[in-house]
Amino acid sequence: MQDPNADTEWNDILRRKGILPPKEKPNPEEEQIVQQQQQSVVKTYEDMGLDELEENEDEFSEEDERAIEMYRQQRLAELKATQLKNVFGEVTEISGQEYIQQVNKAGKDIWVILHLYKQGIPLCTLINQHLGSLARKFPQTKFLKSISTTCIPNYPDRNLPTIFVYHEGDMRAQFIGPLVFGGMNLKIDELEWKLSESGAIKTDLEENPKKQIEDKLMTSIRCTAPTKKDSDSEDDC
Repeated sequence: MQDPNADTEWNDILRRKGILPPKEKPNPEEEQIVQQQQQSVVKTYEDMGLDELEENEDEFSEEDERAIEMYRQQRLAELKATQLKNVFGEVTEISGQEYIQQVNKAGKDIWVILHLYKQGIPLCTLINQHLGSLARKFPQTKFLKSISTTCIPNYPDRNLPTIFVYHEGDMRAQFIGPLVFGGMNLKIDELEWKLSESGAIKTDLEENPKKQIEDKLMTSIRCTAPTKKDSDSEDDC
């Protein structure tokens, strides 16, 4: 049997013909209560994070889900906008006057990698090339470079290359001098691992690439060293 109070096209025809009584108007007080409840629910959604909305998704009604989806899209848009602000993707040249603004005031949760260099030093050139590739790979990290004496007056050339790592204005690591980098044999994976140990980037490398080279070197040394039993005997390696 059809519900005479249902809001259907057929019932509207029957009401116009006088077969069904006019549709009851909602009680203004009840309607106000419903609106207040809905507003209260919306405020609750506004206070929820994306994870909380997803956790409680099964408990929401169809009307709730519409409100949730609206706020979810809004929050995702805000999150995306924030992420875009923190995308760098290149190595930026700075001067000494820009140091405080670019490094110490970089922003909340921003990692900064600063390379002090000089033109004409081959290892500095190599590191700048590596940092350019790493900046594209890790766009959430801010990569900077500066001519050493422009950034720090009288900074000695013997300390070059130098890399400083900052997080929220505090220095977290420093790599000073050619020996720290291993000279011109420095590979980009080795530099990536070194920077990842400071926390500035999240590498997908599973182990230190330098360790593989060191292991091969030690194996080679063991294979060529004379045995204790007989220096003339040969040890298969």
